[in-house]
Amino acid sequence: MKIVPFDPSAFHQDHPAGTVSFNYLLMGDEPQSPENFRYILSRMDGDFYNPRHRHTFEQIRLPLAADMNLGEQGILHKGEIGYFPEGLHYGPQDDPLGDAKPGERLQLTLQFGGASGLGCPGRGPAARRPDGERRERRAMKFPRPRYNNVIILNPARFNWLPMRGAAGVERKYFGSFTERAFWIERIKVYAGAEWLSAVDGARRLIVALSGTAAANGTEIGRLSAIQAEAGEKLQIRAAEEMVLHIIGLPPVPMPSARSDEFDMVESSGATQFENPNQAV
Repeated sequence: MKIVPFDPSAFHQDHPAGTVSFNYLLMGDEPQSPENFRYILSRMDGDFYNPRHRHTFEQIRLPLAADMNLGEQGILHKGEIGYFPEGLHYGPQDDPLGDAKPGERLQLTLQFGGASGLGCPGRGPAARRPDGERRERRAMKFPRPRYNNVIILNPARFNWLPMRGAAGVERKYFGSFTERAFWIERIKVYAGAEWLSAVDGARRLIVALSGTAAANGTEIGRLSAIQAEAGEKLQIRAAEEMVLHIIGLPPVPMPSARSDEFDMVESSGATQFENPNQAV
């Protein structure tokens, strides 16, 4: 199990656009595996633009401060949860800072391997190249999206329900997706209460959205992150009311018959980006 208190000094300007900094809260250590993932807190340091594109992996986004422009899919508002299916085009994104100061706009983004089995890259996309420098073109494989649009969830419209056998603990369940059956939920632990979690069949990636607590004896607060593997027991004892944002990742199931629901495209740039107008 990994329990990582938030480090506000750990931002790196890794995005190719040059105006977004990343704080890697949790990182998978299997870049060649379909189970790989990266959990990022992104910070906008300047006006942001990204052309229409798609990825070879799944994404779950949560704007913590200010909205996110999705382009043709509309707006992901502060506090909403957006699920971006692997292979789905979105954008163009045109997000000026507006009235916000550099560093004020924050967003949680989990990127992880989807049911296609194509996995997720390791830390950091390809670096920016000087203007005019030629990029090598190559054929890339993209999954055809299982859903036809970004799925946006409004947590405020879901009910907190009591957890059976756990006094002072409530849960919001937002849903499960694809044949991988990954899920999104939240747990609220009231001050002085205790929550015990153990799931045999899935990894749990957890970020504290508010409050203070002890996680297996380690003090955690807002934006602390926890990686609990299948079967590992997590104990949360809340000092102040704590809300935990949880994504469960079962193993990727592979079909017995090979799927042909993929596109081969000619791409330039980072492995997770693709110019939709350059099809092979």
